[in-house]
Amino acid sequence: MPTLQEMIWEGEGEQVEFKKKTTHPTRISRTLASLANTRGGYVLVGVDDDGRIVGVRDAAEEIHVLRDAATHYVDPPILLTFKEVEEDDRTVLIVTVRESAHKPHRAQVAAGDWRGYVRVRDQSVQTSSLTEKVLQREEPTFEKIPLNKDEIAVLDYLRANPRITLAQYQKLINVGERRAYRTLIKLVLHGYLRHHDKQKEVYYTL
Repeated sequence: MPTLQEMIWEGEGEQVEFKKKTTHPTRISRTLASLANTRGGYVLVGVDDDGRIVGVRDAAEEIHVLRDAATHYVDPPILLTFKEVEEDDRTVLIVTVRESAHKPHRAQVAAGDWRGYVRVRDQSVQTSSLTEKVLQREEPTFEKIPLNKDEIAVLDYLRANPRITLAQYQKLINVGERRAYRTLIKLVLHGYLRHHDKQKEVYYTL
């Protein structure tokens, strides 16, 4: 595990989330589910959005809310581990969420409303039906395949940009819509890309 200062210095991202406090299980459940559905990671409770350590008033109460969220507001439930770290006379709670072998996990956002989430950069993004099918594979990792230049092009693009649409990919490699779509879906099914269709326009991320 990285140190607290290393995680704060790196900032929020795919595997690290800052929280001043956990106010309600439904608010934190989507973060927990998204980390379990992606590559796992850490929630730092007692750290505000700009990385300033504010500490927690009652670590035991925070742990209670987090365990409640992980057990009753994430389906299937997930197991969390906790570590209290003292820094500048303040207590920060480091919550470890492991990548799950039982994906997809869904978070309860309202009564009777369960939704899947994955991490995209520093956000918990609602999953598409295709993403959930991919997540249902038994192993957390995917079988990688040799890539051609058009497939490598989209990965290179996404290393420099947060997302790409079908139209952007068509323009990038100068091919028709059907061929571009087949290539993107192939990369999703082999674990190279993630597919998101909950916004107005479908897009893809690493």
